[in-house]
Amino acid sequence: MTQIKLTIEHIKFLKGKAHHLDPVLILGDKGVTESFIKEADKALAHHELIKIKLAGRDREERESITEEIVTALNATLIQKIGAMIILFRRNHEAPKIFFNFK
Repeated sequence: MTQIKLTIEHIKFLKGKAHHLDPVLILGDKGVTESFIKEADKALAHHELIKIKLAGRDREERESITEEIVTALNATLIQKIGAMIILFRRNHEAPKIFFNFK
């Protein structure tokens, strides 16, 4: 499925929603593994909006890991804050987040 085109208003809305979320996954020493991607995929399918903590990584490594995760999950990167990333992927069959803009 293709992702919806997010506007600035959508991104601001999602950042606000994500503010109080705790990370659902913490990327450990093993890095991006198949099981990590499976768990992240399940979390996105269920929640649509998740935080992932990239523990113990330098900036360049976090950049490449973030790109790898976003690509593998077909997700949209909403925000990067230090070692934390916020991802969004619409669940077209059972959406949890609704955008009601006027």
